[in-house]
Amino acid sequence: MNENRTLREAIRQSLKSLVEQMRAFLHAPPVIWGINLPYFLEGIAYFGTLTILMKYLSENLALQDVRAGFVVSLFTGAVTFVMFFLGEVSDRFGIRRVLVMSIMLMCAGRVLLASSNQLPGGGLLSGGFLLAAVGLAVIALGFGILQPTLFAGVRKFADARYAGVAFAVLYGVNNLGAFLSGLVSPPIRHWGENGFPPNGINAVLWAYVGLTFISIFTTFLFLRPSRLPAASAAGGAGGPEKTDGVRAKVFSRQWLAEHPMHNGRFTFFIFVLIPVQTLFAHQWLTLPLYINRAFVPWVSERFELFSNLGPLLVFLLAPLIAAVTAKKDTFQMIQVGTLVMALPAFLLVLGPHPATLFAYIVLMTVGESIWQPRFMQYIAEIAPPGKTGAYIGIGQFPWFLTKVVTGFYAGWFLKQYCPAEGIRQTEIMWLAYALIAMVTPVALFAARHWLRRKD
Repeated sequence: MNENRTLREAIRQSLKSLVEQMRAFLHAPPVIWGINLPYFLEGIAYFGTLTILMKYLSENLALQDVRAGFVVSLFTGAVTFVMFFLGEVSDRFGIRRVLVMSIMLMCAGRVLLASSNQLPGGGLLSGGFLLAAVGLAVIALGFGILQPTLFAGVRKFADARYAGVAFAVLYGVNNLGAFLSGLVSPPIRHWGENGFPPNGINAVLWAYVGLTFISIFTTFLFLRPSRLPAASAAGGAGGPEKTDGVRAKVFSRQWLAEHPMHNGRFTFFIFVLIPVQTLFAHQWLTLPLYINRAFVPWVSERFELFSNLGPLLVFLLAPLIAAVTAKKDTFQMIQVGTLVMALPAFLLVLGPHPATLFAYIVLMTVGESIWQPRFMQYIAEIAPPGKTGAYIGIGQFPWFLTKVVTGFYAGWFLKQYCPAEGIRQTEIMWLAYALIAMVTPVALFAARHWLRRKD
């Protein structure tokens, strides 16, 4: 009887916390939506591009699976590499200015990428690939600056009462955009097959160029100086943040000495997340071609949609989970979330069945929604004044390694166990990936006491 009363009280408190935080968030200033909308549109354009990029490089530019995997890996890794070194740009020059600049860079890069198929030839030395490579480099530079700027903006403008929900909503709207890319990409691709041979992918890439122009317009509209909150001790309305002392020059001895990776526990914590984060990388390195090649036609012909079902669930679940678990221990939530995310990969060992694919996507997304927003919030909260962007960028460095390393073997696994033509043994591929992902929750559990120590 007492247990039932305790459970009812826990549910009541969780719902009360959810309502209070959501009510506070809905009264947030318009500038918060000036940060959310660009990230929503970028979710469509960036993740939509990632979903078709392996296929575009492998087939349209004739790189084949292994080389395409390397290129996609280097591209996504470059995004995080930029965050690591340039995440603090918004701290130095202001959120509004840096946000507009980063989106303009991505627009220019997407124009180059969409134009690359117009040049003759194929392979790594072709003019088309070289143009695409330049375009991807410019996109990586823009997106690598954009993401830390957006999270720094939430920290700067969001009220402490709904900060947890604000971070989760920002994470969620980006995932909603990723899901919508799966809806808009197939019809545009099929419509463009005649005008953009051989498969209409370039039509989709040009559509994302158009979306980026809209993102530039919305940023100017919502982040006009007159809309920004009054200047504060933290640095004012979207301008550079003030620090506690003199800001060290990049790459100077002081800059290196103040680097958070000198903290052993922090460094272990962010690096031990690499194994489970490989499942994120497989969302664009493996899952699209796996679905396109191994499933029945009604699924394979809509591989963009099924590859991006998870982001829709993140959009729906992340804010709710954040509100319900707002008072839960952050480290505990990361432990639980990584375990829930890793375990479902074993379902794909049963073979390429729609039911197991859907179950994997749903359960993995629940795990992601539990731990990923809390991780970003944790980094933003521990950052000293004036270093939010820098800490977010530094915290992303293991993500850079994840993207690069995963791309080095993902193409090989596809070639061996899920080729475009020939015998497929996808069960072996997913067993290896599941075992890799499980390293994270096991290591977190083994090191839990050391990671929780305060000394």
